[in-house]
Amino acid sequence: MKNIVILATGGTIAAVSQSVAATTAYQSGIVPIAELLNEIRPLTNLANITSEQVAQIDSADMSHELWLFLANRINSLLQQPDVDGIVLTHGTDTMEETAYFLNLVVNSDKPVVLVGAMRPSTAISSDGPMNLYNAIVLAASDAASGKGVLVALNDTVNSSRDVTKTNTALQDTFKAPELGYLGYLIDGQPHFYRLPARKHTYLSEFRIDELAILPKVHIIYGYVDDGGALVRAAVKDGAQGIVYAGLGNGNMSQHMQKVFNEIRQQGVVVVRSTRVGNGVVTKNGAVDDDEYGFVAADTLSPQKARILLMLALTKTRQPDEIQKIFETY
Repeated sequence: MKNIVILATGGTIAAVSQSVAATTAYQSGIVPIAELLNEIRPLTNLANITSEQVAQIDSADMSHELWLFLANRINSLLQQPDVDGIVLTHGTDTMEETAYFLNLVVNSDKPVVLVGAMRPSTAISSDGPMNLYNAIVLAASDAASGKGVLVALNDTVNSSRDVTKTNTALQDTFKAPELGYLGYLIDGQPHFYRLPARKHTYLSEFRIDELAILPKVHIIYGYVDDGGALVRAAVKDGAQGIVYAGLGNGNMSQHMQKVFNEIRQQGVVVVRSTRVGNGVVTKNGAVDDDEYGFVAADTLSPQKARILLMLALTKTRQPDEIQKIFETY
C-alpha cells in the first residue's frame, strides 16, 4: 500500500457548531486530525496513513510564515522514499491561494492534495469525511502523479492554478470557471479528463528552502472614479509590487494609468489582473503594457497573480522577465 502523510491545518472540516443544523455559524479548526480520521478509519485500508497537526486555524488566518513552513515540510517529506503522497486539510476561504503557492514551490511529482469541507464536522450530512476519504484516494493514486497540486472537494478534482471558490456556502463551490475540472472521484477511483498545461511543482524554477520572507505585494481593486490613494498608500507601506484587479480586460482610467506609471518609475512592479470572474487579461490589450512597463496576468485571479508576483520578485524586478513568468506558470 502507498504511504500517505496528512498535514492538518484546521478549517471548516475540523469545525464545531452549536446545532447539527447549523452550516454557516461555527468555530473552525477545533477537531484534531486524529478524530477526523477515526470517522473514516474503516475505509482507510487503501493506504498506510500518518498524520501531523500543523495548525488549528480558520484559513482566514493563514500566513506567509505558515505557507513557507508547509512548503518546506512537504518538500522534506516527499524527498523520503517511504512517502508517496501528501494530503493537506485546509479551510476553504484561502484554500485556492495555499494550493497555488504550493503548486509553484513543491519540487516533486508526487501527489499533493488539498481538501476541506463546506459544512462543519458536527452538521447533518457533513461533507468532510467523504472529502477526506477521496483526498486520500487521490493522493494514493498513480494517476495523480505529475499533475501538480490538486484540490479535491465534492467528488471533483481541480488544478490549483485554475480552481476558485465560487459560492459562499454551497458544497459544489470549488470550480474552474470556463476551464473546467481535471476530473472526478467516483466510487473510490479518480478519473482524469484533462491535464494542467502550465509549469508546476517538479518543473518549477522556484525554490524556497532558504527563503525567510516573501516580498510585499498588495492588491488594489478597480472602481469608478478611483483617485489612486490606495495605490500610493500601498507603495508607502513598502509594496514591491501591485496587482490591479482592473476593469474588464484589466482596464484602468487615464488617471490611474498616470498613477501606476508614477509608481513604476519608483521601481514598483505593476500587474494587471481583473475583477471579472473569467477570461484572459491580454498583454497590450486594454492598456499598452509595453509603453508603461506593466505585466498582464493572463487568466490568474488577483489573489493568484499576487502569489506568482511575490515569487517572481525573488528572481527579478524586470517587467519583461516577469511577463515571461506569467506566461509560463
